Amino acid sequence: MSDNVPISNAEGSDALPVERREFVASMFVTAAAIALHGRLHVVEPAGAATATVLDAAATDSIATIDVDLRVNGVMRRLTIDPRVTLLDALRERMSLTGTKKGCDHGQCGACTVHIDGRRVLSCLTLAAMAQGKDISTIEGLAQGDRLHAMQQAFIDNDGFQCGYCTSGQIMSAVALLREPCGSTDADVRECMSGNICRCGAYPGIVAAIQSARRTST
Repeated sequence: MSDNVPISNAEGSDALPVERREFVASMFVTAAAIALHGRLHVVEPAGAATATVLDAAATDSIATIDVDLRVNGVMRRLTIDPRVTLLDALRERMSLTGTKKGCDHGQCGACTVHIDGRRVLSCLTLAAMAQGKDISTIEGLAQGDRLHAMQQAFIDNDGFQCGYCTSGQIMSAVALLREPCGSTDADVRECMSGNICRCGAYPGIVAAIQSARRTST
């Protein structure tokens, strides 16, 4: 068998004789080069490393801001990073841990609070955005030892199991009483669809809301 392997040129016309051993050797060299490619040191353009250092320095030197937050009727002044969410300000700076951090992506509703009477997801709201507004959390619903009607309805109708999502469920339910939500259970489920209960206590939650609605009318 000949060691010459006919390899067609780019135009597909004349065959170029290439020694088999040369061809195999060239394939090994190519494979080795590909394997080593990931280990090679890539030289970045001049100034790229400097820009990275400057970006890191800029991040570290972000100035703090003072915010005045009215939470459950009490004014609180905080000095915070402007990127701090309302959820973290409530939990970490004010010790109002009734508002829960669930997904931290605005998908579960556990962090629901009220701003100027409307329900919002505090994990998606910057604390600075709430300055000058009325913020209500689960801690502000009860009047002394007297529970809010929705809180009592959740107890009476077994509207929770583990309880982690309950504060967000109740805050959404209280806001629902002020919203144009239909009268049926299906309407309630639709209006509460932004609040997830991993335990599956939805029948009790719907029953609690319907009970509170009858009491408040």
